[in-house]
Amino acid sequence: MRPRYSAPDLITFAEALLAAAGLDADKAAAVAEILVEGDLLGHTTHGLTLLAPYLTELEKGGMEKAGGPQVIADFPAAVTWDGRRLPGPWLVLRAIELAMSRARQAGTCTVVIRRSHHIACLAAYLKRVADQGLMVLLSCSDPTVSSVAPHGGRRGVFTPNPFAAAWPTAGDPVILDVSMSITTNGLVKRRHAENRLMDGEWLIDAAGHPTSDPAALFSDPPGAILPLGGLDHGHKGYALGLMVEALSGGLAGHGRGGPLEGWSAGVFIQVLDPALFGGTENFLRETTHLANICRSTPPRPGVESVRLPGEGGLRRRVEQLAQGVELYAGIIPALTPWAERLGVTLPAARSMNQPP
Repeated sequence: MRPRYSAPDLITFAEALLAAAGLDADKAAAVAEILVEGDLLGHTTHGLTLLAPYLTELEKGGMEKAGGPQVIADFPAAVTWDGRRLPGPWLVLRAIELAMSRARQAGTCTVVIRRSHHIACLAAYLKRVADQGLMVLLSCSDPTVSSVAPHGGRRGVFTPNPFAAAWPTAGDPVILDVSMSITTNGLVKRRHAENRLMDGEWLIDAAGHPTSDPAALFSDPPGAILPLGGLDHGHKGYALGLMVEALSGGLAGHGRGGPLEGWSAGVFIQVLDPALFGGTENFLRETTHLANICRSTPPRPGVESVRLPGEGGLRRRVEQLAQGVELYAGIIPALTPWAERLGVTLPAARSMNQPP
């Protein structure tokens, strides 16, 4: 059993490391909160495992430490920022606040960000929006990475290009965070480092043959990750991946056709207020009715019950807030040298009987 840690302790620890590395206090707090939220929801490849790479980026100047985004365009319901390679979580949280405020006036607001740094786990941003009775759409791409093959191809062209969304019901919100590839770069890297195969033939090697060996992505020449749907139905993930590229790099006006500057993200954020469409009461009636129908559907053999997207993550979040966050093996060892170098005390593991 892996050790567990208090979520507030982890946030304090991550915030202290980022601040000691020179990041502005408000930015350090935002990044720490989003990384821990990713782990709370069970997205262990996009939680605190990203903190050591982020610290490396700060050290070498790949992530900006201070200042704000440059406003490229500002219309009532359409805003474009140049993120100036500032921390992605801080930029996205600010953009969401702006989009929520304007959506309450115009019904919807879209913010796109060019040249953001990496934005971590998309699902980590969603609950806070749905809890305010709003709907949110969020997607991103990294123009510097080409790891996912187009359907029928055998070379990487774009990133997994996740698309996330959330909306309220009368109970818990529906939360989805889906990559347009079968798997993520983070999981392939983790399996490669651990010398473990993927759970299926989710990759193709340089010759175009399907494989479960993550080493295929690191060969010379490299293979690629298959789009969502795999060899049979990958045209669907391919098409959706192209859509994400248009929403992020296309709308922001900076993507694969522009100069590449290192680990980055193009980001698309849209918030909608149901009150200014068909009405909040009607919206909740429809979303709740459909949620109830889905949950009440008889499960097929081997399935305990039908769940809604995000339901497992929200349950995990509640459990880990109460019992402590079960960090993936290797995260604390990777952060220990940084803690020693920056003079930050490591978080103490909790006992199972310790109150949150």
